[in-house]
Order: sequence, then C-alpha cells, then structure tokens
Amino acid sequence: MATIITAECINCGACEPECPNNAITEGEEIYVIDPNLCTECVGFHGQEACAAVCPVDCCIPDTNNVETEELLLERAKKIHPDKQIPALTELSPSTSRFRKAAAG
Repeated sequence: MATIITAECINCGACEPECPNNAITEGEEIYVIDPNLCTECVGFHGQEACAAVCPVDCCIPDTNNVETEELLLERAKKIHPDKQIPALTELSPSTSRFRKAAAG
C-alpha cells in the first residue's frame, strides 16, 4: 500500500529527501506522496524512510491502497532500471518491511 501523509503534517520537509523514488513533493498545504511512485521503500530500506524521519508521525500506510511486496518491488525496478535492486527471493529485513528479522 502506498504511504500517505496526513493533515497533521507540519510541512517540515524532512521526508522529501529520504524517499528513494522522489515520490514526495510539497503540496499546497502539506507534503504529498504520489502512490504511483511509492514503493514503501521495498528494495531499498527495511522500513518506510519517510515515516522513520517524520517528527509528527504523519506518514502512514494508506489502507485504501494495499499492495503486495512483489508489486512494490516490480514498481521499484521500473522506476530505477539503472539500479541493482534485489530480486524478490533476495529481499531481507534491511531491504523490505515485509521481511522480519529472525528472533534471537
């Protein structure tokens, strides 16, 4: 599911440079995420980078736009044809939030 930015956004801009897909832009009142570019950081990070840096926790999953890890990974590959993005079977907890670290 694409991530969305809620109305609680304070327009600080911390999220924008963290997005590996340039999916975040400054809207009229708050920052917005293009769902066609959002990959929830699959292939890049183990968590959504925008949510990790948001000081007010307004970057949240869009429950109206649920997508699979496979779809998000394919989108990342299309957006970044020049980058080495891991195959689905090679994703790890550090490159996909869908993967869980082994309990130790």
